[in-house]
Amino acid sequence: MDAFKNPFAPGAGTPPPELAGRAGIIEAAWVALRRVKDGRSAKSQMLLGLRGVGKTVLLNKLREVAESEGYLTVQLEAPENRRLADMLVPELRKVLLKLSAVERARNLAVRALGTLRSFASTFTMKVGEVEVGVTPDAIGASGNLEIDLPDLLLEIAVAAKAAGRPVVILIDEVQYLKSDDLSALLVAVHKIGQRGLPIVVFGAGLPLLAGLAGDAKSYAERLFDFPGVGPLDRDAAIAAIREPIRHEGADIVSDALVEIVQQTKGYPYFVQEWGSKAWNEAPSSPITRADVERATGAAIKALDGGFFRVRLDRLTPRERDYLRAMATLGPGPHRSGDIAAALDARVSQVGPLRDGLIRKGMIYSPAFGDTAFTVPMFDDYMKRVMPQWKPPTAFADSRKKQGKKR
Repeated sequence: MDAFKNPFAPGAGTPPPELAGRAGIIEAAWVALRRVKDGRSAKSQMLLGLRGVGKTVLLNKLREVAESEGYLTVQLEAPENRRLADMLVPELRKVLLKLSAVERARNLAVRALGTLRSFASTFTMKVGEVEVGVTPDAIGASGNLEIDLPDLLLEIAVAAKAAGRPVVILIDEVQYLKSDDLSALLVAVHKIGQRGLPIVVFGAGLPLLAGLAGDAKSYAERLFDFPGVGPLDRDAAIAAIREPIRHEGADIVSDALVEIVQQTKGYPYFVQEWGSKAWNEAPSSPITRADVERATGAAIKALDGGFFRVRLDRLTPRERDYLRAMATLGPGPHRSGDIAAALDARVSQVGPLRDGLIRKGMIYSPAFGDTAFTVPMFDDYMKRVMPQWKPPTAFADSRKKQGKKR
């Protein structure tokens, strides 16, 4: 069919034509936003899910909902090895300039700009670019992020309340925040909530984020709801495929829908990829199961060349061996001892590899001693990309040497 009219949108954070199966999360966020704006207590939210489930898409949707409620928005993505302060300073400056334009909040916003400048001079490399003519404030310059960030956000929240313009901070990939940054953010959310001030935080990250938040502050579960964002159920997946096709005046037969759901297991990114390839493969409407079957090879090739490959390219050869050993055991989760055995190694030998892969966001521990992929269907990909794999001899040789020493 006409590729120009293809309704599907496989891409990083690209909004799908039909955001199916997420109404409950959106509704809960809307209620929280309304309550905070009204001066009532509400928990912030951290969306948890594997890669490709649409967490970024949901954060973007929550930004739209917040803006429709009159919120000023700060939206960040936390990359590895970058501090939260570096990302926050320029975005908070924009918020304060907007608040300073409201007469009843001007003095409070200008004061907060002074605090922001002190904060920037303490925690970022770029000093003096926050606001010309604003006097730095002693607040925000202790050098302790867990003290200074809450103080800064409290001042911004007070100005936001005076202006009648609540603020929402949205942070993607929260699991990449350094532990000190995450701890400071949690303290800030705690203090703001205690005072009933209008700042709310929505974040998104891999499933390990809940544990990281709990480790940073034991009260994290009382500050945030942690809704899981998983694959779409059968009805939602069907709607995500069928409705965009019908919107373009075309159709798809029932068994073709079933085939896509089975191939994608309901993961939203994969649904978009299969839907796109099936549309292009079909000579005419309706799309048939045969069209989907022909499209499967193209969909897998596209995933292998992009979605999966960009993650593999970040890994060392030994890290790839670890994931390939996991793949021999199936989709998981798997016990750490079983993975070590598949590598012909001791658990202690491969522990550093496991820790490194967790830090890189490739695997996580859904339960003590268990390990699972953060990327759906990555086990099949590892088998395709390393088909003739055997356990590396380095581990076995090391075990032999240790045995001789004993």
